[in-house]
Amino acid sequence: MAKIQVVDQNNKKVGDIELAPEVFEVEIQPEILNLVVRAQRAAHRSGTHATKNRALKHGGGRKPWRQKGTGRARAGTIRSPLWRGGACTFGPMPRDYSFKVNKKVRKLALQMALSARVAEDKLTVVKSIDLKEIKTKAFVAVVEKLGLQKTLIVSNGIDRNLELSARNMPHIKVIEANKLNVYDVLLYPQLVMLEAAAQDVQERLK
Repeated sequence: MAKIQVVDQNNKKVGDIELAPEVFEVEIQPEILNLVVRAQRAAHRSGTHATKNRALKHGGGRKPWRQKGTGRARAGTIRSPLWRGGACTFGPMPRDYSFKVNKKVRKLALQMALSARVAEDKLTVVKSIDLKEIKTKAFVAVVEKLGLQKTLIVSNGIDRNLELSARNMPHIKVIEANKLNVYDVLLYPQLVMLEAAAQDVQERLK
């Protein structure tokens, strides 16, 4: 069982926390991470793109000219896909891009993503981040002391002061422990977890 130090918001060591190997020391399989990330991104697609087929185009109810005797090709409607201003053949239509990934696979992928951050020494456990008020300047001071750049911060619940203070920082994202996901963990090179959040994630993923 690995042990990692716990620091306060001034980056001073205040203790240690033991990390469960079944959560933070899992063998990484890129194909599983790829599958889960693709599923997450596909689920976020709106799928609202659309084109008009012949049934959706207005006009074209009258045959442009008679069938025979004109020397021109046969035509039944000016909304034919062959005509300018006509319908679209086999164009994109509204659809749902999401696909199912088994719950055990999603859980395993999250364990792998967390294990990757531990292996890279990019996981920091902070005792707590206490901000007296909603103020970006106060949060920036904490970020500088912890030496954070592009970072995902995992809180153990709704912390309005922390979330709103961090909102203006483009490379920092605050997320609750119960919303932790593979895509965000892999997107942000650094991972900061509050101690209570780390314990919560361990219990949930064991």
